[in-house]
Amino acid sequence: MIRTSTGLLMNRYIDKFISYLQIEKNFSPHTITNYSLDLTEFMGFMENMAVDHIRYLHLRKYLAHLRTQQLKPRSIARKLSSLRSFFRFLQREGLIQENPAVLLITPKLDKTLPKFLSEKEMVALIEAPALEARAGRRDRAILETLYSSGLRVSELVGLDVDHVDFISNMLRVMGKGKKERLVPVGDKALDALKAYLDARKAPHRALFLNKNGTRLSSRSVRNIINKHILAASLGMKVSPHVLRHSFATHLLERGADLRSVQELLGHVNLSTTQIYTHITTERLKDVYDRAHPRA
Repeated sequence: MIRTSTGLLMNRYIDKFISYLQIEKNFSPHTITNYSLDLTEFMGFMENMAVDHIRYLHLRKYLAHLRTQQLKPRSIARKLSSLRSFFRFLQREGLIQENPAVLLITPKLDKTLPKFLSEKEMVALIEAPALEARAGRRDRAILETLYSSGLRVSELVGLDVDHVDFISNMLRVMGKGKKERLVPVGDKALDALKAYLDARKAPHRALFLNKNGTRLSSRSVRNIINKHILAASLGMKVSPHVLRHSFATHLLERGADLRSVQELLGHVNLSTTQIYTHITTERLKDVYDRAHPRA
């Protein structure tokens, strides 16, 4: 254990913590970046104070500082989560005796129901690309695959051609934390994928390519979706995650159980999937109000 006269300087232990998240926890680059930014910001506020000198009152002052920055409660909650994880790591490594972040209270978050498309709107969006052009076949394949499998956009753009099993109707997907899972995919999506791959000129490892013949980016997928949202005259802005929400919602509305939807989405905790039950409950209440004579 390396100590200076002022204690354990924070910057070197942030580096150790980030390495731990990368090597042992296999966190995604996006999550690693957020943790690093949050902790660097905290270090600046604390003027690189030694970690074994930080107490609960220091964290309270930092929380008060965050509240003056007009940040959304969700952003503050994420920053506090980064601090909790950091100090938990320090305590587990024996670098501090007590965890000053244990008593931190996360601001109450409003539960926002995820936006989703109706089945009719999904059909209109999927059928928007013109199939005469190769780009249109690619876009149809993207939309069909997202809706058929409920993939995250990062999972979609990470697919390689050999990740698609056309015989068993399965996709081999690399999810969050570099965890691999098998996801079923429907016949219509597979037909769209075959049509797209048949139209491709040069072979490439990546499944979805841009106009330059290289792997498609997440940003490009977002642009493709909104291009076809306009073409379908749906009059809204839709992210790839909305298609994931639509996938889960439509499954539950048609009788799928929550545990199965959890597995399909690749959620670690069932509580993450339970947000969709609020959507179906709201739909049931709406049907009840319109249909029951004494509602």
